[in-house]
Amino acid sequence: MSDPQVTSRTAGTLGGRKQIALLVLCAQLFLDSMDVSLMGVALPELKDDLGLSAEELQWIISGYAVAYGGFLLLGGRAADLFGRRRMFFWGTAVFAVASLAGGFVSDGTLLIVSRVIKGVAAAFIAPAALSIIMTTFKEGPERNRAVGIFSLTGASGYAAGLVLSGVLTELNWRLTFFVPFVIAALVLAAVRYAVSPDPVRDGERPGFDAFGAVTATGGVLLLVFALTRAPEVGWGSAATVLSLVASVALLVAFVIIQNRRAEPLVQLSIFRSRTLSTANVVGLTWACATIGWQFVALLYLQQVLDYSALGAGAAIVPMAAAILVTVNVTPRVINRFGLRVPAVAGLLLQGLGILLFLRADESSEYVTVLLPALILHGIGNGLSFPSFNVAGVSGVADEQQGLATSLIQSALQLGGGLGVAVAAAVLATGGEGGLASYHRAFLAVGLFSLAGALAAALGLGPARTPEPDGAADAPDAADAADGPKGAPGATDARKGTTDGSDPAVLEREGA
Repeated sequence: MSDPQVTSRTAGTLGGRKQIALLVLCAQLFLDSMDVSLMGVALPELKDDLGLSAEELQWIISGYAVAYGGFLLLGGRAADLFGRRRMFFWGTAVFAVASLAGGFVSDGTLLIVSRVIKGVAAAFIAPAALSIIMTTFKEGPERNRAVGIFSLTGASGYAAGLVLSGVLTELNWRLTFFVPFVIAALVLAAVRYAVSPDPVRDGERPGFDAFGAVTATGGVLLLVFALTRAPEVGWGSAATVLSLVASVALLVAFVIIQNRRAEPLVQLSIFRSRTLSTANVVGLTWACATIGWQFVALLYLQQVLDYSALGAGAAIVPMAAAILVTVNVTPRVINRFGLRVPAVAGLLLQGLGILLFLRADESSEYVTVLLPALILHGIGNGLSFPSFNVAGVSGVADEQQGLATSLIQSALQLGGGLGVAVAAAVLATGGEGGLASYHRAFLAVGLFSLAGALAAALGLGPARTPEPDGAADAPDAADAADGPKGAPGATDARKGTTDGSDPAVLEREGA
């Protein structure tokens, strides 16, 4: 006999198929993460084969990021309103078709269009996937483990992209489009079996807030566009200044619209949660440091140390391995110490790993100079990434999980764009890209990690809230349950015990 409350909280999977659903959702995240790193090594081959300009090569990479970051809020709200499985399914279908089309075209503009379409599709897939996980696995150790596996998959996908990109490009660069198509097609075939249909809505469907969608999407798109283009055209150029001014105007209009709408795209009251708001700030700084560092480090390895593209990717693999090992342990750390400890410790270790690259020179030994920095960076990533992801959705009502996850994803995309922009601007101050400019760039992105650690220390709540009735001593018993027992309010009363949030804050949010 099933518990109706358990059924309600696990909407999104077919009862005992939780693990299969998680596998399918993680497969798509693996694909999204792999696609980010898969194109980097293929760019020189694309340039030679299709005669692409430097600007076209840039937009093959940045077009995906701009579309992804710009449409995430819209994607998260669409998942809440129109169904998470529905958005995940159709987003994956569009992603697959765009991948297949990109593999056949031989025109730079069409190639960029295919990448932009994939970015838009990913913006609808990501919040739907994570919100399905958040509404399927109960808050606490079970959810922390699921998010940890989800994070592990992302790290695996990125590492796989770094390695596979060289292998696939060596065979034919078109395989970097065809392989993602095959994976997306397999995910598409499994979705309807693994993930249950979206619950039937009773009553009238909430409004969509078209004006809010237009202003938010336009504002974020222009902001990411400006951050991406500024290093190339200049921060004082008309294109950069006009894009930033228009972005600010649209985002201000968005806030005004949200305050006046009865059914807004983003309920601004969600930011009253100190934990959620801090998580987004930490996610932004984490991405500034991580993506900014990757940009500088891969250039350093190839242009200063003369690594091949495949060699540079392989050099990063120990860092990816450290992430994978640490992400497996982090859920247990969160359960024991709350969110603050792993988030702060992780960001400090990440920052230390980045700053150790200040020791690098024109002939740095990999084992003695680079490897320790890479491993520390990886451990820091693995500790911090799951922590702020859990914090960003803790205490949020099921119907707002899509919004909460899209906010975190937006922070990551914007942070990545900002980190690369800052790193590129600092590198440009060195003229010919001398070693001193690389050191300044490593210092700049490393400071983002330290800023994130400070934000986490101040805003992620107490290090640990004592669990009532000895619950802390028997986490496995809670995990064995198929779902939360008793009234939802009873479960919510314990939320502060596992995620480090302030229970009073959660109560004010109506969680």
